[in-house]
Amino acid sequence: MTERITPQLGLAALRAYFKEGSPLGPLKVMAKHIGRFFKIPLPMFHPYVVFGPESNRKVLVTERQKVLWRNPDPVTDILRHGVLVVDGGEHEHYRKLMEPSLQPGMLPDYMEMMLAQTDRVTSMWRDGEIIDMLIEGRKIALLIIMNALFSIDAWNDLPAIWIPILKTIEYISPGSWIFWRKIPRPGIRKHLKSLDEFLYRIIRDRRAAPAKHDLLQHLIDAGLDDERIRDQMLTMLIAGHDTSTALLAWTFALLGQHSNIYRQLVHEIGTMDKSPLLDQVIRESLRLYPPIHIGNRTVAEELDFDGDKIPSGERMFYSIYLTHRDPAIWENADQFCPERFSHGRKTPPFAYIPFGGGPRSCIGSAFGQAEARLVIARLLKNFSFEFLNANQIHAHMGATLEPRPGVLMKVYKRQ
Repeated sequence: MTERITPQLGLAALRAYFKEGSPLGPLKVMAKHIGRFFKIPLPMFHPYVVFGPESNRKVLVTERQKVLWRNPDPVTDILRHGVLVVDGGEHEHYRKLMEPSLQPGMLPDYMEMMLAQTDRVTSMWRDGEIIDMLIEGRKIALLIIMNALFSIDAWNDLPAIWIPILKTIEYISPGSWIFWRKIPRPGIRKHLKSLDEFLYRIIRDRRAAPAKHDLLQHLIDAGLDDERIRDQMLTMLIAGHDTSTALLAWTFALLGQHSNIYRQLVHEIGTMDKSPLLDQVIRESLRLYPPIHIGNRTVAEELDFDGDKIPSGERMFYSIYLTHRDPAIWENADQFCPERFSHGRKTPPFAYIPFGGGPRSCIGSAFGQAEARLVIARLLKNFSFEFLNANQIHAHMGATLEPRPGVLMKVYKRQ
């Protein structure tokens, strides 16, 4: 970190913030002018930021023992001892219990259900109606994950859990708490209590009547108490559905911005058993707008990035977003170019990490990608879409990277 942050650079970062409407703008400015290692100079909030293949490999693999996933943030308050916010043997224990339900070999068992839940949501659409894919995609994702992991038909539960889930996501998203950790959050306890009661009821009912060996049954059979089971269920419910929601919404936003690719994809899906372009579109959507766009770690032991050091006890972010848009790695880095993933083109290891990497890579990556392929293909085969606001969408840095103010489209049933 040889270059200091000058007043001119600070002003440029501020302008980028107002232009893009999120902290992503300033991060790109800092990355462009300083490089792959810098420190955010805000009062009471001054984390280090690293990005690039070498840094990603260090954080995710070669020196992963020097960083902690658990930190004193709202996400830890909510997930408690969920697999996402614990370290060491505790994490490995929970992950081993949960992996069987999400391994690629299980995907064929979920395919029919994924399509059925998609059809269930779209059966409520009317010709010429304006829908928001950020909302409709969330409905589909929630129904799928509740059925796949907990064998729960959540259709009738959606009205009751919808607001509590959105409020939980809002609670863990970046906000004023960054500067004032104990800032009052009025109303949140009511919503968390409602969500907890919903999950504990599912656990109680399952203990009374054991069912097939889904993720929930694996946790019960392993002897976990209700509190630890609740932590894993809430982790998978929030993290699993919110990332899928973002991927679906961003993919349609990008198709709306690139009508030629949209038409080509519709043609492929209508005429081919398997569309190569669909896989490329999904991968490029994940490159430009990775749902989990940044990794938040606490440094437990000093880290050295080519002479730039992060002391023990400091907060560190590794930026998936900046890595995915680094012009030193990607040609036309900010452009939507699905063809960059055609013909087996290779990227450097740890340059493309929408699901993280190493031993703690996303436990549901195969599930999420299969879900996206099935749902997007089903929607494009059954409906045509008139995109209404594709060029007015910006990235919102929440718990995931979301398209705001939503992805508005008129829908028409294909004959």
